[in-house]
Amino acid sequence: MSHVPQPAEDASAEQRYRALLEVTDAVALHHDLDQLLHDLAYRLRKIVRFDSVSFALHDPAANLMRIAHIESFGQDLPVPKTMAINDSASGRVWQTGEPLVLPDLSTAPPLGPVLKALQSCGFHSCCVLPITVVDRRLGALALASREKNAYGSADLEFLQRVAEQVGLAVDNVAQRQQALAYQEQIASERDRLRLLLEVNNVLVSNRDIRDLFPAISGCLRRVVAHDYASLALLQPDASLLRLHALVFPEGKGLVHEEMLFAVEGSAGGRALAQCRPLLADPLDPAEFPAEITSRMVSEGVRCACWLPLVTRNAVLGTLSVASLTEHAIRQDDVELLAQVASQVAIALENALAFREIAQLKDKLAQEKLYLQEEIHSQYNFEEIVGESRLLRTVLQQVETVAPTSATVLILGETGTGKELIARAIHDLSTRREQTFVKMSCAAIPTGLLESELFGHERGAFTGAIVQKVGRLELAHKGTLFLDEVGDIPLELQPKLLRALQEKEFERLGSTRTQRVDTRVVAATNRDLAQMVEEGTFRRDLYYRLNVFPVRIPPLRERREDIPLLVRYFAQKFCRTINRRIETIPSETMEALVAWSWPGNIRELEHMVERAVILSPGPVLNVPIAELRPTNGDVHNLERLEDAEREHILRVLREAGGVIGGSDGAAVRLGLKRTTLHFKMKKLGISRVDV
Repeated sequence: MSHVPQPAEDASAEQRYRALLEVTDAVALHHDLDQLLHDLAYRLRKIVRFDSVSFALHDPAANLMRIAHIESFGQDLPVPKTMAINDSASGRVWQTGEPLVLPDLSTAPPLGPVLKALQSCGFHSCCVLPITVVDRRLGALALASREKNAYGSADLEFLQRVAEQVGLAVDNVAQRQQALAYQEQIASERDRLRLLLEVNNVLVSNRDIRDLFPAISGCLRRVVAHDYASLALLQPDASLLRLHALVFPEGKGLVHEEMLFAVEGSAGGRALAQCRPLLADPLDPAEFPAEITSRMVSEGVRCACWLPLVTRNAVLGTLSVASLTEHAIRQDDVELLAQVASQVAIALENALAFREIAQLKDKLAQEKLYLQEEIHSQYNFEEIVGESRLLRTVLQQVETVAPTSATVLILGETGTGKELIARAIHDLSTRREQTFVKMSCAAIPTGLLESELFGHERGAFTGAIVQKVGRLELAHKGTLFLDEVGDIPLELQPKLLRALQEKEFERLGSTRTQRVDTRVVAATNRDLAQMVEEGTFRRDLYYRLNVFPVRIPPLRERREDIPLLVRYFAQKFCRTINRRIETIPSETMEALVAWSWPGNIRELEHMVERAVILSPGPVLNVPIAELRPTNGDVHNLERLEDAEREHILRVLREAGGVIGGSDGAAVRLGLKRTTLHFKMKKLGISRVDV
């Protein structure tokens, strides 16, 4: 326990002088007002007799006297902490600026509850002195004693000097506290301005808000303590908000990115409606009945602030920060967050505009690439050639289905012209001004097929260094031609089915749902119905594709079209290499018509191309010997596969077993290398057989 000094006996002038010096030293030593007044009380008791001392300061805001410090030796005093000016001795002294000595409290006039409390506790006399500085009065110093007539003129003179020192001390401490508060205000303002600058630098450094948002939250956390930050974007119909970006390290997953929630009944919706920040402290689901509120409360959020993201051109959404503790966000924090929200709104508007421009540029670039591929495609027929009854039936079907939006399934053997029919459907439809996108499902490796069809986000897999727009999205408003659709892997078929039925999908590596308006025309040379029975093709996808089937007859079933096709191809290649063919021998034409053409029109086209190249004169010189198989008459083979197998084997032998290259078997057969590999595997052909 600290030593309590005893009341002083009558002190000499020298002792009072020394005590006054100690008071001065104490004033210089202390910067905390409470500690200073405590020290002064103990020093004064060595010189002046008192059992209680109090320091009362005037509170200008409330216009009353407030006890700054009180020391009582012997017992605690039940005195109020605040006093009315007109109902207290301290208030009277502060008003008049004159000291007040009451030698006997029992005969003193009524001066408020403090003196009554002193008298009830056994005090008999008191002395109250004004605490002043040069230009103003600060308060009063009051000493009380259990003795009557405890304070004489010498005590009064000494205490007045002490009060002057106390006045200087109080003023110095007040000035220091004001300076410190001002410094803190300047430091806080500096930190906030620095934050706004950092946020601005972060925003201009990147146009992807999703990547930037964690950095923005990190900047904010240094000034505004929070556990949760999110960015919600208003959807086109203005009834829903989508959580575009979220930073919530301690989240349980109830609130997550890409979730949709109703504007009505949500705190974010109210902030947008009122177009001003909204602070919910505490967050109450009864006040904001939207499901997102109850989810946030279940996550532990207790205090949250929503800020509308609004520019001169648009209402974009909300920026929100939240804390797991109540009262964590102050009103001045809200003002700072509003400034940050203004910056984020501008950056977000720019980012959305940039993304839209980038997507359009990418779409145009992709369209240009596909169109260039189409232009250079070796199967780019100028018109459909033929007059047979079967072909006219197919064209009538095309003319019937083209104006609709129905899914079309084109069935036919390899080389029958399925892509040409698909283009005809597109050209006769209302989508003719939009893009026609082709995708061969067999020509793309299985691992890349999903990315090629649906696209992927940057970083979705190793090597995905940029975002890719898939062909389904690229064909938005146009037509997507899925060639060899039977080669789509079984695990990818449900995603394609959803895209066909719901018109929506997600890019690889993304949780954001994309909506498309794409007409699908599919083609296959395989028996999908049989594949369904074997379990290698989904039944529901088959029914969805088979809305309007169109079967293209093989060339052997419309032999009357072969002469027309031969003349068409001969004229086409003559123009290409500047040759002139005037005559096609009848035996040559008869041989061409008699051949079964397992490769169909594509095989015929390449046969005629080679014949034009080999014809130096005006007569078309076709190598008819190639149309006479060495293993018997092809028409007598029991199955078409046998004829096709024999034909491929013969061409492979002629090519020396080489499949690819300009003179390989694939080119000679008019097939893609991947298609030839597939056929060889299907027909059981290996290099040992060649």
